[in-house]
Amino acid sequence: MLDTLDAAAVRRWCAGGLAALKRHQGEIDRLNVYPVPDGDTGTNLVLTLTSAQQALAMDLDTLPDSGPTAHGHALRLMAQGALLGARGNSGVILSQILRGFADELAGAPTVRGRGLAAALRSGAAAAYTAVARPVEGTLLTVVAASAAAADRADSDDLPAVARVAARAAAEALARTPEQLPALARAGVVDAGGRGLCVLLDALVEVLTGESTAGPAPTPRSARPAATVARETGSDEYAYEVQFLLDAGAEAVAGMRRALGALGDSLVVVGDGREPEGTWNVHVHVNDVGAAVEAGVAAGRPYRISVTRFADQPERPHGPVSDGRAAVVVATGGGIAELFAAEGATVVPGNPSTGELLDAILGTGAARVVMLPNDPNTQAVASAAAREAHRHGIKVSVVPTRSPVQALAALAVRDAERRFEDDVIAMAEAAGACRYAEVCHASREALTVAGPCRPGDVLALVEGEVHLIGTDLTDTCAAVVDRMLGGGGEMVTLLAGADAPAGLTDAVRAHVARRWPFVEVHTYPGGQPFYPLLVGIE
Repeated sequence: MLDTLDAAAVRRWCAGGLAALKRHQGEIDRLNVYPVPDGDTGTNLVLTLTSAQQALAMDLDTLPDSGPTAHGHALRLMAQGALLGARGNSGVILSQILRGFADELAGAPTVRGRGLAAALRSGAAAAYTAVARPVEGTLLTVVAASAAAADRADSDDLPAVARVAARAAAEALARTPEQLPALARAGVVDAGGRGLCVLLDALVEVLTGESTAGPAPTPRSARPAATVARETGSDEYAYEVQFLLDAGAEAVAGMRRALGALGDSLVVVGDGREPEGTWNVHVHVNDVGAAVEAGVAAGRPYRISVTRFADQPERPHGPVSDGRAAVVVATGGGIAELFAAEGATVVPGNPSTGELLDAILGTGAARVVMLPNDPNTQAVASAAAREAHRHGIKVSVVPTRSPVQALAALAVRDAERRFEDDVIAMAEAAGACRYAEVCHASREALTVAGPCRPGDVLALVEGEVHLIGTDLTDTCAAVVDRMLGGGGEMVTLLAGADAPAGLTDAVRAHVARRWPFVEVHTYPGGQPFYPLLVGIE
């Protein structure tokens, strides 16, 4: 039984947590809200923690002469390794939880129960800050519940507080279907939250020597889901104000409150350095002077940018040569060739933060636009963009959710435009491209389109199951019809690695008969799992 968390215990926790995640990897991968064969949360968490363990194994003995304690140094290495190896939303959030642990405990001479509670609280805060639109019923909810329970324990008994935190996390995980309708429909709990429970159980085992891991909790019967507000800007505010700020966290908290009272669309992201870090600040306001003054009161603002929404941007008089590049994530050889032909740097699917950062640095450009092409890669892309900022590179992430949206975005690139205006144009083109994916169901499930069985053909539009069929070609044609019913002038079809011969030709012929004025482009995409990807512009 350990009464404090030392460096050796941190190392055992990382190794034990990784081993536990590997044991539960398949189970967590199957906790997918859709019955499609690409669930990978468990795999992403394993890869994220593998990178954390590698960082510990290589550098654990390089304790600086001054600065953090031995356990704090180990936690910082673990957090940095997790960040660079983070894959998927859950991997990025986990890296931020570990960063919160490191920030809180680095200078503490010993780590007891109240220290663990503070670390969980710091980790939860860092995780929420990392997500642009926090949603309850996810890993965020689970870590917040764990931190709150540890706080209520109000004890310095480290093993006891760890047990309380792990128990609260498991209870919160069982409640996640009550908060997210998609989980309730699928009859599963949140996959990322389940991974955190596995890690907390591993921590309890390190501290007590007792195995506490149990089976995944059965979701409680679902009540009506809580309403989740979406974060959107208002037409009420006329100016966008952005600046970088060197300041301490306490001063930034006061600035957040001041800016929150002045406007909306407030985003403040820091680089995690102490005691004074660099923060990227963005807000929509009417009183520009007051917004800048709030930054001055907090620290040293610089690179101040003010945009009046009513103004039309002026077009430069000549070609702009400012070292631009595009980094695109691609799953499938054919898709990668399409992006490469557009002059983009291509990164294979499901990349880590470090892999994306290497690609950004490898372009040699001062301004880079990044297209993740998958909702689960967007958080990784944002983390890589923040890391690139430390190297003096400006990276803008266009939140593409499908390769067809990235093709639409790359088609409107214009080097004569100001970089910021070009990013906006690309984002608008991507947003105007509706997308669909067709695959075979991997398991029996209840979807919004009705029940499905293994082997059924599923057509997902914008990530939601819209059609369930038995014939692949007929379902592909039907989903194109449904999408064109809402308007469209051009259809892009990307054939998957397992697409039967003639699939895209059959869909093209169907469109020619039913929609004679619609243009159709077909390409061999080579993507796994999905015989057909569809884009409508």
